[in-house]
Amino acid sequence: MATAFQCSGPAFSRLAASNIVKSGASAPKFHLPFVRKSLGRTTRRALQTIASTLTSQINDFAFAFDIDGVLLRSSKPLSGAKRALKYLQSHRIPFILLTNGGGKHESDRVSELSERLGVPLDTGLFVQSHTPFADFVYGNERQKPLKDACILVTGGYGDRCREIAEKYGFTNVVTPADLVATCHDIWPFSKDFNYAAQARPLPKRVARSNDDIDCNVLKIDAVFIYNDPRDWALDTQIILDLLLSHKGYLGTVSALNNDHSLPNRGYQQDQQPPLYFSNPDLLWAAAWHLPRLGQGGFRESLEGVWRAVTDGADLQKIMFGKPNEVTYAFAEKKLEEHRKVILKEDEKGGQLHRVYMVGDNPASDIQGANEYKSSQGSEWRSILVRSGVYDGTKPPSVRPDIIVDDVWDAVQWGLKSSGWKPPDQVMI
Repeated sequence: MATAFQCSGPAFSRLAASNIVKSGASAPKFHLPFVRKSLGRTTRRALQTIASTLTSQINDFAFAFDIDGVLLRSSKPLSGAKRALKYLQSHRIPFILLTNGGGKHESDRVSELSERLGVPLDTGLFVQSHTPFADFVYGNERQKPLKDACILVTGGYGDRCREIAEKYGFTNVVTPADLVATCHDIWPFSKDFNYAAQARPLPKRVARSNDDIDCNVLKIDAVFIYNDPRDWALDTQIILDLLLSHKGYLGTVSALNNDHSLPNRGYQQDQQPPLYFSNPDLLWAAAWHLPRLGQGGFRESLEGVWRAVTDGADLQKIMFGKPNEVTYAFAEKKLEEHRKVILKEDEKGGQLHRVYMVGDNPASDIQGANEYKSSQGSEWRSILVRSGVYDGTKPPSVRPDIIVDDVWDAVQWGLKSSGWKPPDQVMI
């Protein structure tokens, strides 16, 4: 019986090229017809060692995995998760974790994931919903730097999201808890909650009218929803106040509101702070057997209140997280960077041609992969698993390339689609 395996690299030149026939698409495949069962054990072991050495082939495909409902459910590993990641790592096949979750710094979350999955991970292959917010610290061609600007951060447990923002590099972060602790009457029902433990003194005082503006008055330059808000009512009230304010001075009201001569009837036309959401997911897979409301539920609620208060004006906002293109572009950039780390410096990785997005939510994971048009020319394929939000009881709202049971099945389908055969398995 002949031995078949894949190989590439300079070591191949030592083999008898005349006995090798090239085939396949994504990686060179070679057939050695001269290897027989009659070979001794030592010879077979040597060939296996050669085959193992030659596994350092360069792959032109990669994977992107959602976490909740794909790798974990309520912090517990799902079927095939550890096996899938370990297999990809052992064969130097790049992947990233692309989640709409958040609420913890990337380094903390990666440490937890590594422990729970039993797989070594690092922040270079990890993108949370709010990870792109770090780019706002020093700005870019589209966004001025916000490093020293005063920003409002909402969502998450306790004071964690403020701490995340500060680790990103923001130096002047305010939370709704800070406002309630200083201005008790800003939310009439604040006495029913305890915000003191997570509150800090405000950097400046809050204005009491439009005529009460000076250099010592608090001005919010941007609003970031880092994670699912815990107190929807308080956060809705504070954000509403800022979007109706004059230039982001909390406690004021814009004179342009409801001006029919202006776009959007004057609403959000008075240099109010931009509003950034990190996660559009309406539902997500938690410990409960039915999907739970996510940050997208809060956004829908806020938009409903906004329409009622403004008599139908549009809520102007900037969305991050899957399925938005900006998040997939950011993820692809991180994937390319991580791919370079995996490859040795003396190897030429070539272009990344295909990325398999594995997710459990048709409205985010699958839709995003289906719609994303890569500026780098890579093709994104969508794989829907039945282990999370989607359970297979009815057709998905967005059609994927394939539906499988779990993440290991997804990896197998992706490998097969890319013409991959394990190069380190020599069959004698």
